Amino acid sequence: MANLAKSNVPQFSADVYQNEFLPEGGREVNAIVTVTSTGGGTIGSGVPHAYTQRYGPSAAVAIMVDCSGSMDYPPTKMRNARDATAAAIDTLRDGVHFTVIAGTHVAKEVYPGGGRLAVADAGTREQAKQALRRLTAGGGTAVGTWLRLADRLLSSADVAIRHGVLLTDGRNEHESPQGLRAALAECAGRFTCDARGVGTDWEVKEVTGIASALLGTADIVADPAHLSDDFTRMMETTMGKEVADVALRVWTPVGTTIGFVKQVAPTVEELTGRRTEAGPRAGDYPTGSWGDESRDYHLCVQVPAAGLGQEMLAARVSLVVPQPDGGVRNLGAQGLVRAVWTDDMTATTSINPQVAHYTGQAELAQAIQQGIELRKEGNFDGATARLGRAVQLASASGNADTAKLLAKVVDVVDAATGTVRLKAKVAEADEMTLETRSTKTVRVKK
Repeated sequence: MANLAKSNVPQFSADVYQNEFLPEGGREVNAIVTVTSTGGGTIGSGVPHAYTQRYGPSAAVAIMVDCSGSMDYPPTKMRNARDATAAAIDTLRDGVHFTVIAGTHVAKEVYPGGGRLAVADAGTREQAKQALRRLTAGGGTAVGTWLRLADRLLSSADVAIRHGVLLTDGRNEHESPQGLRAALAECAGRFTCDARGVGTDWEVKEVTGIASALLGTADIVADPAHLSDDFTRMMETTMGKEVADVALRVWTPVGTTIGFVKQVAPTVEELTGRRTEAGPRAGDYPTGSWGDESRDYHLCVQVPAAGLGQEMLAARVSLVVPQPDGGVRNLGAQGLVRAVWTDDMTATTSINPQVAHYTGQAELAQAIQQGIELRKEGNFDGATARLGRAVQLASASGNADTAKLLAKVVDVVDAATGTVRLKAKVAEADEMTLETRSTKTVRVKK
């Protein structure tokens, strides 16, 4: 939003936490980069009305509501979905472009229709809520068609933030996995999307995969009665976003290669494979839209071997956003990752607390996902071992929320050693909640 007054433009900063000391022959450098955005508006308040009046709306939102036949079982599910969508519409600030889409094996515009977007004000919000009353359940599920329609509508708006909210209660049975992947590939980088699964008849990997590909959040709403609260929180967060398409740019010197780049807080998200080249020895990793918030990234690089006493810049991290002319604007934040070779054993064997913490959080997410998969396959010994390791990691890192979710799937004998027993009976909602939220992390204790 280049036209926005400087007082309302978010300020980005980048802080690097690492142990830069390597032993002789050491080549792997790890660092946690904390990126913080401040001063761009408080979550829920967003851009001032004066800005909207002068420059037009700053955001466009597409709400995609599953209207397949399964939404009628029980009938309250469809009513809860309508109420939740109405609550989200009420949370839109004046001037935001929006649309509501009904999703089955095809995608249909519910409001405003005609290939257009509505502009939020008291009148259009009321009209949209009236239109929601016509939503009925029937038909199949082809999520790719919903996303493509959302993309076409959102792309018609000249706005800073384009965002989707997707609600589904079932599996994507009327579209091939390849079809959904193709739709996600088309939409990636064009808009972000939060995805929610309601009830317990949907596929966790599908919903989390949609959110991951489109740089949004994923969660379960096991009880449809809680949808309105969830949709309101989601939309409040969206209204707080100020800068879209932020990329983490990583430059490395000659001879240095990227091991991986991943977001590690507030969730674990692998970014390595999403790199786009950005000039000599530089690559951009997408991070989506930002409001007032802070996120942590784990960067691992392989540096050339060097002699004792030598030091080098292993990587330089900055934040950039694309510009209309095809270039990019640097957001002013920069973090430097260093490598220093020494024979000081105390220095080289010390593990940076942030790096150690987030390495454990990433392993925690993987252990949960592997444990649940092994349990589904009937490999109960393997599941016990992996979920036991997850309990141990959650306990050691103070991840109390994940520990509580694990306790609904296993009986914890000794958290410190990871000694657990699989529960004989596990509620499907509890297992799905654990799997869906497995990537949520806690910040490192300073």
